[in-house]
Amino acid sequence: MFILRRWWDRHGVAIVLSGVALSTAWLLRQTQGAVLFEAYQLMTRPFQSEPTREERLSDARVLELQERLSELESQNQKLKELLDYSETQKRQGIVAPVVARSADHWWQQVTLGRGSKLGIKKDFIVMGPGGLVGRVVEVTPNTSRVLLLSDATSRVGAVISRSRSMGFMRGQGSNRAVLQFFDKVPDVRKGDAVSTSPVSELFPPSLPLGRVESVNLDKSPAPEAIIELTAPVGYLEWVIVYPK
Repeated sequence: MFILRRWWDRHGVAIVLSGVALSTAWLLRQTQGAVLFEAYQLMTRPFQSEPTREERLSDARVLELQERLSELESQNQKLKELLDYSETQKRQGIVAPVVARSADHWWQQVTLGRGSKLGIKKDFIVMGPGGLVGRVVEVTPNTSRVLLLSDATSRVGAVISRSRSMGFMRGQGSNRAVLQFFDKVPDVRKGDAVSTSPVSELFPPSLPLGRVESVNLDKSPAPEAIIELTAPVGYLEWVIVYPK
């Protein structure tokens, strides 16, 4: 017993320290250093300062301004594209923003932020990048209501630009429309461009409408084609209004 005690007095401290070191190494390996990190956080927490109310408000304002700037840049780009499109047209139009649109009538109508004070009248035509959008059906001094081509009640005389096969196009409540032909066997194929007809009563001729997506020559009582509208009717923000 005496010999064991002397041995422990001589080597006990080293054994204990070795055990602690091994246990610490194993713990660090299992927790991937999380214990040391938490200990560091606990020790340094009194010296860390939380952001003040003013600093938080300042950061929030910076984020708000950044988001506003991004939105303005997007709107400016869209307006520039519309103005570039307007410059390619022979007639001078009135640029108007879309200021209201009901979710229940998304594909039926939009309200513009321009009206009779700027000379807009009923039956004026409305264009967007890509082609015809619709026509003005109601005017106030500062607003105009537009019936879109995609409305189910909308009708427009149409012609296949390549072959001159004619018919009338009606809306389908989406960015697709149906063109019903007058001929029993029209000359039409997928990809053909479609524009307003020379005999259209509501719109001038040769305004772009869309492209043929599919054809059904067996449709009764007349052959039909599905037309993909080229104007972005589903997400209009700015348009150009022209006299009829």
